[in-house]
Amino acid sequence: MLVVHNPEHACHAGRHEMFRGRLVDCHEVPQRLDHVLAELRRRGIGPQLAPLDMHAGEDAAFEALLRRVHAPRYLDFLARAWADWVALDPANAELDALPSVWPVRGFRSDVEPDNFAARLGLYSFDAGTPLTAGTWIAARSGAHGAVLAARAVASGSVPSAFALSRPPGHHAGADFFGGYCFLNNAALAAQALRDSGLDRIAVLDVDYHHGNGTQSLFYARADVLTVSIHGDPRTEYPFYLGHADERGAGAGEGCNLNLPLPRGTGFARWHEALLQGIEAVRIFGAQALVVALGVDTFEGDPISGFQLRSADYLQVGASLATLGLPTVFTFEGGYAVAEVGVNVANVLEGFAG
Repeated sequence: MLVVHNPEHACHAGRHEMFRGRLVDCHEVPQRLDHVLAELRRRGIGPQLAPLDMHAGEDAAFEALLRRVHAPRYLDFLARAWADWVALDPANAELDALPSVWPVRGFRSDVEPDNFAARLGLYSFDAGTPLTAGTWIAARSGAHGAVLAARAVASGSVPSAFALSRPPGHHAGADFFGGYCFLNNAALAAQALRDSGLDRIAVLDVDYHHGNGTQSLFYARADVLTVSIHGDPRTEYPFYLGHADERGAGAGEGCNLNLPLPRGTGFARWHEALLQGIEAVRIFGAQALVVALGVDTFEGDPISGFQLRSADYLQVGASLATLGLPTVFTFEGGYAVAEVGVNVANVLEGFAG
């Protein structure tokens, strides 16, 4: 399996996130990726390449793809956000930018405010996702890696690839960030597979938290099936999407499948849901698969509530492999830092057989 890793991921290193009225240390930290990469190297899973190793410098096609998946004004905001934040007050260079005001129901979102704090809220949906000096560099490099991984799979040069990057992506929508995510790597990979000439793509999200951004991006499309197995949104983040009755809209009616499960779910019940999602991918007739690989389903994860054990992830990978599809994995959640490398490597090892 090809591993495309993001050597610039540590440029994004938030100091704090807002949680229940307090600033707390960030759960989404550079060590997450470092542990995964070290475990993959220990097991010899690879080859492992960075975007520059793949002779990918300036890439006009990637830039165009980025602006089709994400709104141009949102991308322009992200690219200049740190400079705008520091321009407010040079002392801001020692702080993360966190939103504090949002355009809720009845407010306008079509007009981009001049005020930076208002723009920050316009393009976000929580106060737990810090924007830092290196966020744009890290997120853009990771998104490029996801597209390169998808291109490698689409070309037939490799049957599967893993885009190992952070910040993660599946909560990011066309024009908003949140849930530690800024650019939707899974959606970008799926669109890159479509652009290669494949007609039907499936995105299967196994993160503990619903992939709201991915769902919103493809909700009205018939060419991309989105499936998500996650904590019930009545009690679990991101709360406002992920219910079982969300089936798609317009041309995309029937092309979205949510499989919410209660906090405390163990592997047997979770695996039943995975098999249900896999069957949906088969029925859809997908020609390629994107797996949004979160391992925050682990029993020791500090911000999640399922009860999977490290050995279970071998079966997760083996079950995904039964589809026999060209597959791109993107790295999403998993915050039990010491175990995240083992759990991710187990999925990939189980997939390889």
